[in-house]
Amino acid sequence: MRRPRQPAADDSPTHPEPDTEAKITLQEVQNEGTVDEVSWRSRHRYLTCVADHIGGGVVWVAEGRSAATLGEFFTQLGEEKATIQAVSIDMSAGYEKAVREAIPHAEVCFDPFHVVKLAGEAVDKVRREEWNAQGKSKSKGGRWVKGTRWALLKAPENRTERQDVALAEVQSANKRLYRAFLLKEELRALYRDVEPHEAEAHLDGWLAWASRSKLKPFVRLARTIRERRDGVIAAVRLGLSNGRLEGLNSKVRLISHRSFGFHSAGPLIALIYLCCGGIEIDLPFS
Repeated sequence: MRRPRQPAADDSPTHPEPDTEAKITLQEVQNEGTVDEVSWRSRHRYLTCVADHIGGGVVWVAEGRSAATLGEFFTQLGEEKATIQAVSIDMSAGYEKAVREAIPHAEVCFDPFHVVKLAGEAVDKVRREEWNAQGKSKSKGGRWVKGTRWALLKAPENRTERQDVALAEVQSANKRLYRAFLLKEELRALYRDVEPHEAEAHLDGWLAWASRSKLKPFVRLARTIRERRDGVIAAVRLGLSNGRLEGLNSKVRLISHRSFGFHSAGPLIALIYLCCGGIEIDLPFS
């Protein structure tokens, strides 16, 4: 068997690893930032992405989604991190810890989509409790409860006529389920129908209602939101969300899919900077 040739000391690799270290400047992170994770490979492999909320471009990406991962971003940013006034994140304890340790002066804003998503999950837990109490799918009542899922979870503008009819049946036939639905919609109204100066009173009223609702999933949710009340209110007052970064995350998944996946994070990170970082390349023939 032939032994493979060992590369000489001065040989250069055919495909060098891309340089994924980005120099972060004051112009790239102006006042407001957004942080979120995106899955890039199976078995819970994630990237942490940081975007400028004003410019909309990705300014920093690294493998992992822990407090240490985001802490590295603030370390690279150096003294310029003092210019960041607000950061939008989900309710990940790791990201919140990193932000509060690195830039304690900045306001933490919890992404509205993730807050409302927690309310939707609480509704579904109540529905499952009712489904179990009705004998699951073995009984007519259990099958009816199972069929109400999307009527309870969908936004009013997205429901079909059939789902509207099912919701009307829930209102008259199952008070617990309908109360859960109303709690979800009232929390959703915080971001859609309430003026910023009314947000605190609206949220406090919702917290009181959820706490005495006798629905365990909503009692737990009220406790979670009460602990993060200031961040929920700040998101309403400043109008911040992870919407920009969620859109960029879809683009990141498309980059990975179009490339048929990656064996390591480095090449994907380099492409993210190229496609989502606002980099302009002057071609020689342009």
